[in-house]
Order: sequence, then structure tokens, then C-alpha cells
Amino acid sequence: MSIARALINHPPILFADEPTGNLDSKRERIVIDLLKNLAEKYGTSILMVTHNEDLVKDADRVIRLEDGEIVNG
Repeated sequence: MSIARALINHPPILFADEPTGNLDSKRERIVIDLLKNLAEKYGTSILMVTHNEDLVKDADRVIRLEDGEIVNG
């Protein structure tokens, strides 16, 4: 529900903190596909924070942090 509220006005940028954190793999894929479609259809930039390494393949850019510092970017 919180994702729907965030998307209602088609924001130019969406900040997503662990948007799939408590989901099973099937629902995780649904949410990620929704976010990707939003980015493509409306030009929305999505800044997502996650600990899930499987989601890296869906990102256009990945910035890794270690001990509060960027280790690659």
C-alpha cells in the first residue's frame, strides 16, 4: 500500500528503502517489475536501498557502501 501512495502523483524520483524486504521471491519480482515499468513509462528515477544482491541485475547503476563509505560507484 505504501508503494501505491508513493506512486499516485507520478513523482520524478522515488526513494525506496528495502521495497522488497519482507516479500517472497514471486512478489519481489512483481514489485521490481512494477518499479522498472514506472521508470520506463513515466521517466521516474528510482533510488533503491537494498541488501538483496539479486536485485543488482535490475539496476542501471549500483553504488556499494561499506562502513559508511562508497567502495565503488
